[in-house]
Parts: sequence; C-alpha cells; structure tokens
Amino acid sequence: MLENALAIFSARIPSHNAKSSIQSNFLISRYPMRRFFLLPGTWLLLLLHAACAPVGPEYRPPAADLPDTWGGGQELAAPAAADHSQRWWGLFDDPILSRLVDRAIEANHDLRIAASRITAARARLRQTAAEASPAVNAGAGSTHARRSDNAGTDGGSRDLYEAGFDAAWEIDLFGGRRRAIEAATATLAASEENRRDILISLEAEVARTYFELRGSERLLATARNTLAAQEKTLAVVAGRRQLGLASALEAARAETQKSLVAAQIPALEQKIAAGRNQLALLLDLPPTEMARRLANAAPAFTLPPTLPAGLPSDLLRRRPDIRQAERLLATATAEVGVATADLFPRFSLSGLIGLQSSSLSDLVSTNSRFWSIGPSVSLPVFNRRRLRAAVTITEAALEEMQATYEKIVLAALLETETALVNYSSEQETRSRLAAAVETGSQALVFNEGLYAAGLADLTDVLASQRTLFAAREQLIVSDQRLAVAVIALYKTLGGGWQIAGEPAPVAAAGTTQSIPPATGTAP
Repeated sequence: MLENALAIFSARIPSHNAKSSIQSNFLISRYPMRRFFLLPGTWLLLLLHAACAPVGPEYRPPAADLPDTWGGGQELAAPAAADHSQRWWGLFDDPILSRLVDRAIEANHDLRIAASRITAARARLRQTAAEASPAVNAGAGSTHARRSDNAGTDGGSRDLYEAGFDAAWEIDLFGGRRRAIEAATATLAASEENRRDILISLEAEVARTYFELRGSERLLATARNTLAAQEKTLAVVAGRRQLGLASALEAARAETQKSLVAAQIPALEQKIAAGRNQLALLLDLPPTEMARRLANAAPAFTLPPTLPAGLPSDLLRRRPDIRQAERLLATATAEVGVATADLFPRFSLSGLIGLQSSSLSDLVSTNSRFWSIGPSVSLPVFNRRRLRAAVTITEAALEEMQATYEKIVLAALLETETALVNYSSEQETRSRLAAAVETGSQALVFNEGLYAAGLADLTDVLASQRTLFAAREQLIVSDQRLAVAVIALYKTLGGGWQIAGEPAPVAAAGTTQSIPPATGTAP
C-alpha cells in the first residue's frame, strides 16, 4: 500500500530539472515512525532561509551630481514639496482650458493604455508573491485496470480509489524569490510613474495646443481689424483722388498693402482648423464637438510674475521620468539577484496525504490512509554556462539602466535650465513689444491726422500701419510664447510647484482687447 502511495506521489510532484540536475529525495515515509530524525534537518533549512541574505547586489538609490543653484542668474524661491495633484493650469484662470484638460484626462487613449499596464503589473506582483508560498492541491480519482496473465502476476482486473492532498514548497534559501518580488514591486512603481509622466505630458500638450490655437485666433482677429482699417484708408484715398488731392500711385500702394494683409487670413484660418483638430484628437472628440466647445472667446488669462523652481535636486523627487528610471534601475538590480540565485542549489519540501483503497466502501477507513513528507535538493550541473550567461546579461542590463538614469537626469537638468531662460527672456520681450504697440498706435493716429489735413504723404500713413500691424502680431506671438513657456516650465519641473506673487496681466486669448484697435484714416 505504501509503495502505491509513493508511486502516486512521485507522479504528482514533478522534478525541478530532470535533464540537467542531480536530484536527491529523502522521504521520511520510507522509515518507521520511530525514525523521524529528518524533521530537525527540515527545521534547519527553515532557519537558514530566515538567516541568509539574498544573493546579488543590494540596491541603493543612485546619487546624482546636481548643482546647488540654477544657472543663468535665475533668482527663484524654493517651493514646498511637490504635489502632483495640483491643478496647475488653474493659474491661467480659464474655465474653458480647465474643462478641456479634465476631458483629456478622462478620455485620452494613452492614459487608458498606461492604466492597463499598471493593472497588469499589479497582477504580476501578486503572481510572483504567490509563487513564493507553498502550493497545496487536492485531488481524487478512480482507476479500473487489468494486469497481464503473463506478467508473473495473478492477472485479472482491479479497482483503485484514491483521494488526498499534496503540497510543495521551494525554500527560498538564496533569495531568488525575494529578488523576483523586489523586481516586480519596482516594475509596478515604474508603471505608475510612467502613467504620471503621460498625464503631465498630456496636460501640458492640451494647454500648449489650446494657447497656440487661441493665439492664432487673436492673430486672425488682428488681421481682420487691420484689413478693415486699411479699407477705410483706401476709401479716403479714393475720395481725395476724386478731388485731385491724391495720385493713382497712392491708391495703388494702399490697395497693395490691403491685399498683403488679406492674404494672411486664409493661412490663419487653416492653422486654426488644424489646432482644433489636434485638440479633438487629444480629447477623443469629433471635430464638430470640439468646435462647439471652443465657440466662446477665451477670457483674459493671468500669469504670475515669478515661478519658484526650487533647487535642482528637487527634480529627482518631482519628475516622473526620473522616478520611473530610478525604479527601472531597481528592477534591473533585483533581476541580477534572480539570475544569480539560479546558480545555487534549490531546496524544496513536499508532502502527500490521502486515502487509497481498492474498494470504494473502505476508502474512508483508517487503514486506507497514506502519507509522505520529505525535502529534496537539486543542483544545476551541465547548464551552468547558460545560467552564467544569463547573469552576465542581467549585469549588462543593469549597467545600461545606470547609464540611462544618468542621461535622463542630465537631460532634465538642461531642459529645466532652458525653460527657465526662455520664460525669463520672453517676459522681457513681451514688455518691450507692449511698449512698441503703444507708441506705434500713437504714431499712426498722428500720421493719419496729418494726412487728412494734407500735411503728410500717404507713404507715412502706410508705413505706420505696417509697423503697428507687425508690432501687434509680435505681441500676440509673445503672449503665446509666454504661456507656452510657463507650460514648458511646469512640464520640466514635474508639476506641483506653488504659485507666488501677484498675477501679471497678459492679453486675452481669442480677443484683441489688450491691443488698441486699428483706427483707419478718418475722412
């Protein structure tokens, strides 16, 4: 009866590596109950499992060589700790933008893909952790077999019924399972940081596209206002020509300048349509619905005069791409330990307990019981070259991730430095352009008055119109670049800084309220 039980047990418990390992099985059930002396050895294995540290390198967060301050003479205050949930786009005070970002977060395909990857990473972590626990299976079955009359037996047929439990547990003596759990945990964290990186990029892309679109709308409104003013000027020239006070050359010049402004309108309309389609793609909306949501003109937005960037070392805590690279570095470190553990022996505990009988009615009787328990060990012998090559591969991957991490940190530092310089420079540019628009408007009004009085040539009026139109265009573009610079700075810093200082006025997107309207020449 015991031999049958051992046969069933050996059929249910597979060997760890039948082709390339030497396996020794010590089954306590082969000895009488009074010789239960292998159990202390089992407890010794458990104690060794608790005492031994996992093989492979211990992970330590890498130290980055970052400067103490930002370059370029940036005087920026240090903010509080990063808060990735802060709705940074609220500093523009634009409810349309806020609704667009909320919609993008809800419906964007890239975010949904990243969320699915997080779910899969969590499941892999649970799976890896479960593999380190004992496996217990229950089974039952019956067989009807006939033995050969020529096999030296009494022949005939017989029935065999059995039911029971079997268990197996590989003792993680050298830490391969623990390293696998470390790798799965770090991979999950990297997946979460990847989603945060996609989220920040999505928010920044929606805001950037939105302000570029609004800038194009302002350029279109300015072009139409200028065109209307030049039509008035052309009418004045036509009236003066009828009185013999203007020449055909003046009329031709005025008509030429009007046509040049009118020629810009189709290109701006095309750019506006492309911007709306880009937003529709980010928000997963049809173009008609996107146009409806942008039907209203955007309100005037404000920007803070200073944006605290903190210390360069804050990038390590803020930027999700750096945090993701750090977690992938931890994963690569743990995988070296997983590969190294395969070079060492594997220790397992297995057991079997159940009922077995040739008669179904006797299956639950005391005499039908059988059991076995014992440890086993397997040691790789003929495949060590393959296992050592696997260790070398993981070590090379670790070195690659170390270099990748350092590259990402350096790129983040340079990107942030560039964003800070761009923001500071654009502030100064916009200030000077605003002054140019103001003086240009005054010059145009003055020249128009002189021309109406016959004290100035039309050439001066047309030159003033061209200068003012160009200054207005540049101011709108500067407003657009300033908003985009703030968005870029948010993205490079990883989000979550606190806004300090009083807000600074910026021209409204989609309107021309901050720019004096073109007046045209009064008759």
